[in-house]
Amino acid sequence: PASLGPLAPLALVAAGAGAAAELQSGPIDDNLSIPVVAAFAVMALAGCASVAERPGAGAGLAPCPSSPNCVCSTDAGRSGIAPFAIEGDADAAWSALREVLEATPRTRVVNADGDYLHATSTTAIMRFTDDLEFLLDRERGVIDVRSASRVGYSDLGANRKRVEALRGALIERGAVAAGASR
Repeated sequence: PASLGPLAPLALVAAGAGAAAELQSGPIDDNLSIPVVAAFAVMALAGCASVAERPGAGAGLAPCPSSPNCVCSTDAGRSGIAPFAIEGDADAAWSALREVLEATPRTRVVNADGDYLHATSTTAIMRFTDDLEFLLDRERGVIDVRSASRVGYSDLGANRKRVEALRGALIERGAVAAGASR
């Protein structure tokens, strides 16, 4: 597929083995355009992204990378966001968080282990998966939060908006205090 230039290897990966043989044996089909190949390449590479793992005992949430596609309540600066300040009983707030997550479209809880919760959220249009992590800190009376995109450089503020929407839903339930956002 010399006509694809530097995208030829990605086209072969995206097209699959059967279509790869066809691509190698003749001219590229008019229906296979560069944008389609690029979209398949992004989807193929999405599987290479890291997935959140539960922090070790006593460990906090991982810091955000330097790219602007993550927010974390334990970070300072651009990626920093306020933790959820618990209003009342910590266990009730933790349960309310899980209920809100389970009721949020395209969001699913994948691991709930004691005071740690990991959920994923899939974007509506491009179907990218973002990771949400929460740590209940009873001593400080907060739920630390991290929301990060698995792929891409910028998320156009999607993770920050997601966390603030969750905060708003928890405020409405009386589980966390209002006015705690950065």
